[in-house]
Amino acid sequence: MSQPTTYTNKATYYLSLLKQALRGEEMDYTAGSIRKAVIMLAIPMMLEMIMESVFALVDLYFVGHLQNASHAIQTVALTESVLTIVYSLAIGMSMAATAVVARRVGEKNPEEAAHAGVQSILVATFVTLILSVAGFIFSGDILRLMGAGAETVKAGIPYTHIMMCSSTVIMLLFLINGIFRGAGNAAIAMKSLWLANICNIILCPLFINGLGPVPAFGLTGAAMATTLGRSIGVAYQLYHLFNGNNLLKIKRYHWKIDWPLIKSLVNIAAPGILQFVIGSCSWIFLAQLVATTGGDQGSAGYQVAIRLMLFFLLPAWGLSNAAATLVGQNLGAKQFQRAEESVIKTTWYNVIFMAIVTILFYAFGEWFISFFTADEQVRAVALKAIHIISAGYIFYGVGMVMINAFNGAGDTWTPTWINLFGFWLFQIPLAYVLAKYFAWGPTGVFVVIPVAETVITITAFILFRKGKWKKIKV
Repeated sequence: MSQPTTYTNKATYYLSLLKQALRGEEMDYTAGSIRKAVIMLAIPMMLEMIMESVFALVDLYFVGHLQNASHAIQTVALTESVLTIVYSLAIGMSMAATAVVARRVGEKNPEEAAHAGVQSILVATFVTLILSVAGFIFSGDILRLMGAGAETVKAGIPYTHIMMCSSTVIMLLFLINGIFRGAGNAAIAMKSLWLANICNIILCPLFINGLGPVPAFGLTGAAMATTLGRSIGVAYQLYHLFNGNNLLKIKRYHWKIDWPLIKSLVNIAAPGILQFVIGSCSWIFLAQLVATTGGDQGSAGYQVAIRLMLFFLLPAWGLSNAAATLVGQNLGAKQFQRAEESVIKTTWYNVIFMAIVTILFYAFGEWFISFFTADEQVRAVALKAIHIISAGYIFYGVGMVMINAFNGAGDTWTPTWINLFGFWLFQIPLAYVLAKYFAWGPTGVFVVIPVAETVITITAFILFRKGKWKKIKV
């Protein structure tokens, strides 16, 4: 396709790109316009991540209108906080799959790319089945550990049971999307999340409030709807993975266990999983710190703010995922300079997006929050949280792209060390000191988040410019 200067206007050009991206047209990301490559990947990836964030917001919206809403909100939010460990495993595995699949595609070897995708599915399924059993057994202990009161634990155990048992579905949803993204087909990943969310939006009010012959399950209904919606999304993914009409063509012998390849995938995924577990555990600690210093209203307000902010942060993460695919495929094609230029271009787009989000939060933050709770105390905490935390959004945008660039190259250890320092050795101790010793309470936690993220971003950018990630072999 020619550049926009050959069109009667740029709008026509970008509208054409939008249609191609949404259709999922395959292209060679190792040649041609970098801008086009970023847009073709970023649009479906951003829409995919918007849909992932919608899951938590839909649940939060409907349970926020139940009786004893503060207990319901806290149950949903605290369970989601613990599920971030599952998300971390899923993201780590999908990161490894994306890196290896993208590298093989860049080498023009789709056969090995498909083989790597199947082996990653085998490993991930085994791991999450164990997590599902453990999560079911210890659901009550998980809520108590997170600081939930006795009434919240009693009401929330059935919800947590179902959500923890859905770990395998969550893993497959992330992982298979990672395989498609590595192959450059981000549109299928996007459509699977759209389908899952449409089902969740329909089923949530049905299962929570009941209708006709369907009984009202209350809070438990939210877990039922979310799990079923995600399962339908996974079924859609599997259909497209196995129908043989895409670049990746799965064959029977791909399912034979390949221990050397599994070892390679685990070597990439292990630090990647650790990388996100470090971040997730930090968020869990912060949530627990807010709950113990701010009470039920403080905890609920913080969780509303975090879920709302994630709705806008996840699209930025989706945009930054474009860098992972472009880095992986271009390194596979030995296009090292193009890989770096792709990251810089993606960074600029993410900075613009996050600047717009920052303005929206300062201008309409109170209005956004009003959709999820009518409790004035909860609203006040949530508004303070988003005003303070969103001050670092532009830095978040840069940091996301840098981290995904490392991961796309298969250099998962570098961001792991960055996260270990930034979260556990800096963010957590500082948050504890401000919240407890200086008696700032939840406000101390809010302040630390943008400070730590800024330090992480600066460190990641310096290491990215050193260029060692270009020499990683996968």
